[in-house]
Amino acid sequence: MTDAPDLPPGRTVNLPGRGETFFRHLEGPAGAPTVLLLHGWFVNADLNWFHVFAPLGEHFNVIALDHRGHGRGIRSRDRFRLEDAADDAVALLDVLGIGSCIPVGYSMGGPIAMSVWHRHPTRVDGLVLCATSQEFSVTPLERLEFPALRPLSQSVRVVPRRLRQELFRRIVEWRIGTQKFNPWMREQILLGEPRLLLEAGAALGRFDAKEWLPQIGSDTPVSILVVTDDTMVPTARQFELAAAIDHAEVFTTTGTHDSPVLHPKRFVSPFVAAVRHAANS
Repeated sequence: MTDAPDLPPGRTVNLPGRGETFFRHLEGPAGAPTVLLLHGWFVNADLNWFHVFAPLGEHFNVIALDHRGHGRGIRSRDRFRLEDAADDAVALLDVLGIGSCIPVGYSMGGPIAMSVWHRHPTRVDGLVLCATSQEFSVTPLERLEFPALRPLSQSVRVVPRRLRQELFRRIVEWRIGTQKFNPWMREQILLGEPRLLLEAGAALGRFDAKEWLPQIGSDTPVSILVVTDDTMVPTARQFELAAAIDHAEVFTTTGTHDSPVLHPKRFVSPFVAAVRHAANS
């Protein structure tokens, strides 16, 4: 695929007191529950979710926004915090007049989805956590790497824009590596703001939900989708996340961390099943 895929309607919206962000909205069947798609680090909603919009739209009202600093998300001089990203998502629900939803988080979107539940539990009907973890700084190397992203993000502030964008392009190419991302896919990543993207990584390193995650009650259905060949978020941590929530239902899919983009035939079916479980449908 070399051209942009067909995507649901999208528009920019002002979130009062927060800033402007971009989101897509796919109307599902009348009276269907709302699914709130929360994408991963460095990508945007279009790239993370373009394969699942149509299959989800058969069952749900679907909303997907770009997180701050990612894609066409909010641009802010403030420090990136996962809590702010969660509050952005709920602010979008407020603007759209939607009372509650099923947050669906992939990778970094997982901590954002968990934070939506933690900060706004009455707005959550179910929860879907994919290829994610309850903590990200586990190994000695991770405890060094994640905090280092914060000072790096600050140094980016003083780099001329042209040089900053070239550096960012090189980082993106390193991140993608040999993965078969076409030009449209690369373009989606390059829409991001380098400083905020680096700060988002530092925020991931600070995230730790181990103390409060077990508080999710059985009245909130939870699905955990484990990507079994994932090395970016080790599969063992994904299973540990599932074990932390007694009533969580586990689904699995083969493929790498980029499965939503590069392995849709493996990913879409178990993903939709996971979302339907969280919706009790």
